[in-house]
Formats: sequence, structure tokens, C-alpha cells
Amino acid sequence: VQLQASGGGLVQAGGSLRVSCAASGRTISSKNMGWFRQAPGKDREFVAAISRNGITYYSDSVKGRFTISRDNAKNTVYLQMSSLKPEDTAVYYCAASTSILGLESGARYDYWGQGTLVTVSS
Repeated sequence: VQLQASGGGLVQAGGSLRVSCAASGRTISSKNMGWFRQAPGKDREFVAAISRNGITYYSDSVKGRFTISRDNAKNTVYLQMSSLKPEDTAVYYCAASTSILGLESGARYDYWGQGTLVTVSS
């Protein structure tokens, strides 16, 4: 599976942005999908995940502000981000996993996209 993240950009604090992850090569309908992010000088961290059955998981830092969704017909996963804060600034990566458990761990993911930069200005 090849994953292509897009939709990043510059947004003011309090604003919204949607990033997308388009898959090719194989269908993602049987896969669990996740979003991770890495800010400058920091480790990669879990943001959100959605199981193949549509169950969603969020980190505490984004819960209530971000929404992950998937459109299997378009082979695409989305991350809708609202009430953005400067600390949300990072490169956002999408990933695909065949694991059922532990979707908060990057080690559970088999495929990764190249990342899209989201910058939130104060």
C-alpha cells in the first residue's frame, strides 16, 4: 500500500484544516488507519486512529478537536482538525496497520505516508 498525505498548510490558531491520506496499490478497507505527527525536535506521537470497522481512537491532546474518518470507496482517510493550536504544528503522517490492538503505537503500522506539514500561527 502506498499512502499519500496532503492538505497541510498554514492556518491561524483557532482555525480548521482537513488533511487527507490517499491510498493506492491496495484497498484500505481491511486495514486500520492512523495519523501520527512529529513536531520539530520532538518524537513522533499518536494523534488518531480508525479501525476497519469504524471505531475511532484519539490522543487526549486532540480529543474533541480532531475527527478521523474514512471513505473506503475513495480509498482515503481524513483528519479534520478544528480549534487548532500552535502546539499542533507538526508534520502529519498517515499509516496503515493490519493489527487489531495497540493502534496508538507506531510499531503496529506496516505502511507509512510521506507526511504533510501543518503550521498553526499564534
